[in-house]
Amino acid sequence: MKALISVYDKTGIVPLASSLADMGVELISTGGTFRAIEEADLPVKQVSDYTGFPEVMEGRVKTLHPAIHGGLLARRDKPEHMEQLQQQGFDTIDMVVVNLYPFLEVVRRDDITLDEALENIDIGGPTMLRAAAKNYQWVTVVVDPNDYEWVAASLAEGGPSLEQRRGLAQKAFQHVSFYDSAVASYLSGEDLGDEPPETLNLAYQRVAPLRYGENPHQKGALYAPALPSTTGVCQAEQLHGRELSFNNYMDADAAWRTVSDFSEQAVVVIKHANPCGLACDADMAQAYLKAYDGDPVSAFGGIVGFNRPVTAATAQAMSPIFYEVVVAPGYEPEALEILQQKRNLRILAVPDGPSGASFDIRPLSGGLLVQTGDVLDEDASSWQTVTQRAPSRQERLDLAFAWRAVKHVKSNAILLVKDGAMVGMGAGQPNRVTSVHLALRAAGDKGPGSVLASDAFFPFPDGLELAAQGGVTAVVQPGGSIRDQEVIDAANQAGVAMLTTGVRHFRH
Repeated sequence: MKALISVYDKTGIVPLASSLADMGVELISTGGTFRAIEEADLPVKQVSDYTGFPEVMEGRVKTLHPAIHGGLLARRDKPEHMEQLQQQGFDTIDMVVVNLYPFLEVVRRDDITLDEALENIDIGGPTMLRAAAKNYQWVTVVVDPNDYEWVAASLAEGGPSLEQRRGLAQKAFQHVSFYDSAVASYLSGEDLGDEPPETLNLAYQRVAPLRYGENPHQKGALYAPALPSTTGVCQAEQLHGRELSFNNYMDADAAWRTVSDFSEQAVVVIKHANPCGLACDADMAQAYLKAYDGDPVSAFGGIVGFNRPVTAATAQAMSPIFYEVVVAPGYEPEALEILQQKRNLRILAVPDGPSGASFDIRPLSGGLLVQTGDVLDEDASSWQTVTQRAPSRQERLDLAFAWRAVKHVKSNAILLVKDGAMVGMGAGQPNRVTSVHLALRAAGDKGPGSVLASDAFFPFPDGLELAAQGGVTAVVQPGGSIRDQEVIDAANQAGVAMLTTGVRHFRH
């Protein structure tokens, strides 16, 4: 029996080689792996001696040889394969132990050059893994050091079994697939195109297992891209609190996405992936209090998001309320001390970097839906005034805030805003009138004098009429309904100013 061992990560390789040598396995190796095995006083043969062909091109070509790949790919149940091996003076290779150049570790460095990255793309390793995995009926392929011990023990007893070798082969192909996807991701750079690609390769690594998914009977885990182009909650450092649940991550992400959409200082309170409070203010503590006042009942047990480092005054203002998670780009030392007094509060710090996602990817039964992100640089001055009365300056400011915020609310989305703060919200309803009703109910006595944003057009005047009855003074919506004129007439009759944007912001 022959085993070819060529690993970058030498963890556990000498004990494995020793076990194989004790079983009489002939060891073949390369470079640093050869030296590590030889220095352990174990019998080992250089690949160049085995093939009779020297390493060339600074080691670029060493295992790419028929003696290697013929020995791996020959089917032991085909006499013609075995005869051809014999005619060429080759022999079968029964085991491959390989892990690859550290491409990801190299390209994650800030000072990496393209030439250095290209030199760290492994060619021989993936080729051997693919060949061995393809022929797993007769070849044992090992990529994970965690498998060394049980594989060696199994070999000593005549194994591994065919089913175990198939599992090892699957792991090898997955390992190579991830590696290739990471290389493709790196070479694509920042230019990911402006539309979903023809093929979609995803290189994601498991960051952490979760206690369970959305419900206790579901299993869950957190994954992050091997080479993230943006930063978010997946890259956040947890500074305090219990481990995060599946739902905590979903809500924290909703909070981070919402506040990251504002250039001015913003604070959001999220409940079940929807903002129940959102405000902007130059004073962070005031912004938080305005966001909390948007819906104090729903805020309990919610998630709070900030787009600036949290101040001590803000942390103190948050103290009376129970929250599950706080997510921000940082925390003043005193603020962190105050927040950490709550033993179970999960505190996340998101590192600097661009926020958002290049593509929005959602699972679908039997596949995936992929779309570009809902990101537009919209100019509020280009919106069309369609009513007799134009919005006042303050109404325009609030309408612009409401329009940016409403796209983070699940459709049919209605958002009420007054003085730079959300005061009412209706979300996820099967019709827009119900969303208006819910937003007005949530706003209560704050409804009169507020402005309204609707993520899509009003199909009928009834939603606009209900809003006007509740004291809404101005509206922003996409327009485009066949009944637009009826809606405009209803607004004029009620003295409501209305702008149309020509853009829809559904969020299913």
